[in-house]
Amino acid sequence: MPTALAERLGRMSPAEFWSFYEARPDGERWELYDGVPVMMMTPVFPIHNRIGSNFERLLNDALAEHDPSRIAYQRLGIELPDVGDYRPEPDVSVIDYDLPPNDRYPTRAYLLAEIVSSTDRERVPGTRETRIAAKRRIYRQHAACEAVLTIEQDRIEVLIETPTADGWTSWTLTDPDAELALPTFGLRCRVGDLYEHTPLRSRRASGERP
Repeated sequence: MPTALAERLGRMSPAEFWSFYEARPDGERWELYDGVPVMMMTPVFPIHNRIGSNFERLLNDALAEHDPSRIAYQRLGIELPDVGDYRPEPDVSVIDYDLPPNDRYPTRAYLLAEIVSSTDRERVPGTRETRIAAKRRIYRQHAACEAVLTIEQDRIEVLIETPTADGWTSWTLTDPDAELALPTFGLRCRVGDLYEHTPLRSRRASGERP
């Protein structure tokens, strides 16, 4: 069973982790936290996928006009060599559009977003840090990163973090009609747009005909 396997696995280098991951059955999702392989929740809830799809579409529509050299993807394995033995699989990321066809793991990401599920609140084995806290920390350490978003899946709430000359700044949006603006990516939308067609933001609530 994957859960038992996760408990038996020892520490891995990034290269060992990728070899292990590539040999796992389709549908399993794993990440590496400071050398510790951790299995992610699978399958995810439909609302999780819908939020991810909404955000990916909003970003790609904005990038097509603002910066065609970048593109958004869902659940893409990322190789971040400047953050140590972490190999995350963000729910949504923005990378270079012209990634070589055979380059499976991008090494540079400009936006990294997580849609928070219950397993993200669990602690990384052998540490006192939750998975979501670890992800936010390592994403902020990545030199190319220009925005980190933490999107709650059980309520309308988005935490946005961006770098400044003095460090990172953050703010939280909970009003579905509040503007979510990411100028670097050309994105301006309502917070509620991320939750379209979910129980948190039905067609009727968003002003569409039922």
